[in-house]
Order: sequence, then C-alpha cells, then structure tokens
Amino acid sequence: MIVLYIFLGVCVIGFVWFIGLYNGLVRIKNHCDESWSDIDTELKRRYNLIPNLVETVKGYASHEKETLDRVIQARNQAMANNGSPKEQAQDENVLIGGLRQLFALSESYPDLKANQNYLQLQEELANTEDRIQRARRFYNGNVRDLANRIEVFPSNIVAGMCNFSKREYFELDDEAQRALPKVEF
Repeated sequence: MIVLYIFLGVCVIGFVWFIGLYNGLVRIKNHCDESWSDIDTELKRRYNLIPNLVETVKGYASHEKETLDRVIQARNQAMANNGSPKEQAQDENVLIGGLRQLFALSESYPDLKANQNYLQLQEELANTEDRIQRARRFYNGNVRDLANRIEVFPSNIVAGMCNFSKREYFELDDEAQRALPKVEF
C-alpha cells in the first residue's frame, strides 16, 4: 500500500511539473505573438506616415520623382509582406534605405527643411522608428527566452513532446545600419 502511495505521489508531482513547464512555454509563446503584433502595429504607423511625407516633399522636389517612387514602392512592398520576420526585415531594410535617400534629398531644398509640415512628419517618423526599435528589442528578447526554454533541460522534454518551435529573430541585415553613425563638427 505504501508503494502505491509513493507511486501516486511521484505521478502527481510529475504531472504538476509537466503542467508548470507547459504553461511557462505557452506564456512565452504568447509573449512572442504579442510582441510581434506590437512590431506590426508600429510598422503600419510608419507606412501611414510615409505617403504624407512623400507628398510634402513632392511639392518642393517634383523633378525627383524617381526617388519618391522608390520610397513608395518600398513602402508598398514592406506593407504587403506578411511572411516571416526575416522576410519582413529584408523589406524593411529596403524601405529604410529609401527613407534615407528621401531625407538626403531634403538637404537640397532649404525651403523644404524649414517647412512646418515636413518637420512635423519627420519628427513623427523619427518617433515611430524609435518605437519600432523598442518593439524589435522586446520581440527579440521574447524569442530568446522561448529559445532558451525550448533548448534547456528539463523544459526541452516538454517542448519536444508538445511541438513548441523556435521563432526567428527580427534582425537587420544591412551592416551599415548596425554601424555607429559618423558625427563631424
């Protein structure tokens, strides 16, 4: 009889252990989903700002149509991408490059740089970029935590049994974007 109680006790402890690990994995997976949704929200905010910025620049730089069209095309491509974080990051890299060209173009037009609408849109875009960066860091932190749980013992046993899988990091591929900006006085 004592052996049966010991056996039942071990089974209950094992079941509670399994449930605890499973619930922890589910929580981290849900954090990953939530943080990816945050990135998606901020990207949509950026996509909505870009046409306004381009229209403002068009008023001053109508003959720079090619640059403006590239930015809109990159925005549309990035906006249409619902693939993996790696695919989304590639499209975002193209869009960021186009925005850099757009801001470089504005340097050629002193009246544009002083235009209140342009300055406000540029500030909104800069704030949105900061929010995207925070959302990316949060997402990547959750992806790291999920990967750790999936790989470390003993939670890797539960993760394997319940088919939990790793997520892709949302990373920049362009080395120029990782480099520190050059500041000259």
